[in-house]
Amino acid sequence: MRQNLIKLHAASATIALLLISTFFLSSLVSEIIGDKALIITVKTYIFYAIWILLPTMAIAGITGNKLAPNAKSGVIGMKKKRMPFIAANGVLILIPAAIFLKNTAVSGTLDTTFYTVQIIELLAGFINISLMTLNLRDGLSIAKNRKAKLKK
Repeated sequence: MRQNLIKLHAASATIALLLISTFFLSSLVSEIIGDKALIITVKTYIFYAIWILLPTMAIAGITGNKLAPNAKSGVIGMKKKRMPFIAANGVLILIPAAIFLKNTAVSGTLDTTFYTVQIIELLAGFINISLMTLNLRDGLSIAKNRKAKLKK
């Protein structure tokens, strides 16, 4: 049972990181290219993909807490300390920004406000990608240590 929980945690966290990274890169590329139709398409797809991202993030958080409910220090403690920042960044900045950017792009209003929010979204996305990558690195080190202990 614990092995399944570990696999579910790893899969959901990886999917979430891949989605956020895809959102970030797609937004960046569409802005660099500057094609209005591409920007609208990217913002629309991100808007719909958020509803896939949210459950994967929730599953990663829930399974992480089930796997180590009392961990406050060490590698797991660091992972748990990052999670409130990742969640707050997503709920307070990334989701509202994605909704705003999609609605604004679809209406054809690619103005200063749109690009200001776009910059904020890219910065917040970069922060989440960085924090989630650190969590992935730490998760891999935990798995490596667990395998080394099993071999002994």
